[in-house]
Amino acid sequence: MSKSGMNSDQLKKLIREIPDFPKKGILFYDITTLLKDKTGYATLIDLLAERYIGKQVDLILGMEARGFIFGPALAYRLNAGFVPVRKPGKLPAACARVDYDLEYGSNALEVHHDAIEKGQRVLIVDDLLATGGTAEATAKLATSLGAEIAGLAFVVELDFLKGRDKLKSYDVFSLLHYDK
Repeated sequence: MSKSGMNSDQLKKLIREIPDFPKKGILFYDITTLLKDKTGYATLIDLLAERYIGKQVDLILGMEARGFIFGPALAYRLNAGFVPVRKPGKLPAACARVDYDLEYGSNALEVHHDAIEKGQRVLIVDDLLATGGTAEATAKLATSLGAEIAGLAFVVELDFLKGRDKLKSYDVFSLLHYDK
């Protein structure tokens, strides 16, 4: 329970469910309705922070684009820096890159070479854990630069997609769980 008195079940009630988006048969969990609720958003950040306060976290890595919504606020609460993990071509300085496969195709992520120092403990943060591919790629990218992974934190986990299975070697925490 956060300082606001809200808990994760109350946060779930702030998430709008949209059937058949982005295509028929998919139930989309829209977090924008939670984000616009000032108590809900503060609670969400507080509950994520509670998990990591007292653990050494030097940097928060947030993946484009929704990791940018939670990462900086969590970095502030944990007295850590924030590093954006971007799609190719978005960062101006020399970058490290990881390519990874998606269900239908491939993608890539980049981070500045000097964004992470060897031995820094990083917490990877994103809105959603689905199949785990993006989180796994981000962890590989961070470790390639010498980072130690303090954990992976998600607002929502779609348990039925079993993304956590790809991340067994990491400490994975998800605030809200959906099993269908």
